[in-house]
Amino acid sequence: MMRITKFEHANFVVETENKRLIVDPGSFTTSLGEQSDVVAIVVTHEHPDHWTPEHLRGILNTNPGAQIFAPAGAASAIGDDFDVTVVGDGDTAEVGPFQLAFHGSKHAVIHSSIPIVDNVGVLVDGSLYYAGDSYTLPGVEVDTLAVPIGAPWLKIGDAMDYVLEVKPRRSFPVHDSVLSQIGKTMTQARIEAVTKQGGGEFFVLEAGESFDL
Repeated sequence: MMRITKFEHANFVVETENKRLIVDPGSFTTSLGEQSDVVAIVVTHEHPDHWTPEHLRGILNTNPGAQIFAPAGAASAIGDDFDVTVVGDGDTAEVGPFQLAFHGSKHAVIHSSIPIVDNVGVLVDGSLYYAGDSYTLPGVEVDTLAVPIGAPWLKIGDAMDYVLEVKPRRSFPVHDSVLSQIGKTMTQARIEAVTKQGGGEFFVLEAGESFDL
């Protein structure tokens, strides 16, 4: 069994066999609580809403053996204070009970004046996929898709087309702290509609809530 627990914005925790994987513990996440048995942290890219040194340090203080995986740009931004395994498109890793496969190489375009940074999506145990800040396709069938719904780079129509193309068995929204409650309700309804159009189910996790797969 796999359990997903969502925290604020793009941050969520995956648990299986009593081990945990933490994804994108960034600046919009006020607290992760006390996370034990963490074997890995995935940082999809360097923007601070996806990682902070304080969150990394807090996780590693409790879990000193946890590995950090990130693309080259994020590894450079994280710096020498942390040991980071650099990953890119096509790379795989096995850590604890988790099988990780990484997809994609670049963040979605925000604006022509803003540099495009490195970004990787992660497929966990061939089942749960999250593309970070991108619409990178995993190239495989996806059981559960974490779908960004609010960002400077995101248009909801593009997110809907992305879900239609992936056609997951189920989806849930992430990357949502920049939206009001009205905005969340509206965008969640759009993602729910296209998920169901593809034959899948949609669920919403508020911060701190969990879902068992």
